[in-house]
Amino acid sequence: MAEIKTPIIAVNFKAYFPYSFGEYAVMLARAAKRVWEETGVQIILIPPATEIKTIINEVKDTEILVYAQHADPIEPGAKTGYLPLEGLKKAGVHGVLLNHSEHRLILADINFLIQKAKKLGLQTLVCADVPETGAAVAILNPDIVAVEPPELIGTGIPVSRARPEVVTNTVNLIRKVNKNVLILTGAGITTGEDVYAAIKLGTVGVLVASAIVKAKDPYTVMKDMAIKAKEAMT
Repeated sequence: MAEIKTPIIAVNFKAYFPYSFGEYAVMLARAAKRVWEETGVQIILIPPATEIKTIINEVKDTEILVYAQHADPIEPGAKTGYLPLEGLKKAGVHGVLLNHSEHRLILADINFLIQKAKKLGLQTLVCADVPETGAAVAILNPDIVAVEPPELIGTGIPVSRARPEVVTNTVNLIRKVNKNVLILTGAGITTGEDVYAAIKLGTVGVLVASAIVKAKDPYTVMKDMAIKAKEAMT
């Protein structure tokens, strides 16, 4: 299993059209590769399932990690339209994003997927909407927990500034039950300063989407975030 370093900039491509697909997705991957080469910051790219193989090919021979946006809590078989972890591993991903507010799972299914991912050698990044949910999923021992208040997602209002108590409460609750899980925050993260503030609140990085994916110059936005993340960690 690939090592996860810190600080972390995790980029969720979502399903923005055309930004998350085709040549746009390749452009995002190339921007990430350039930022990684220049800063050494851990970047996790989370493209749509249709783009996984393309993105993996673009960032090969780097330490950039590629995750799937979702997996279904099923065993492989006669399950039309589902994404089993086994298939995602075969596609070459390093891990999987689970329980995003736009694709929620019940706790039992999150546990099923975390445990199966471990057996398959895949990493898990599990989202939580509130501190209590963050602590609940941390008990299941994923690799990363990301707290994202749904009401701030896509608003450009960063959780690290608008509701810093959500971040600090999440960190405090999670550390009571899991000393080792990595903690990110997301929702409204737009600038390097937002990333800096998030890390100073006790996280090791951020989960970002539209601020990078829909940016006119994704490289510049990502580079600013990476630089500020390094500053905050040191």
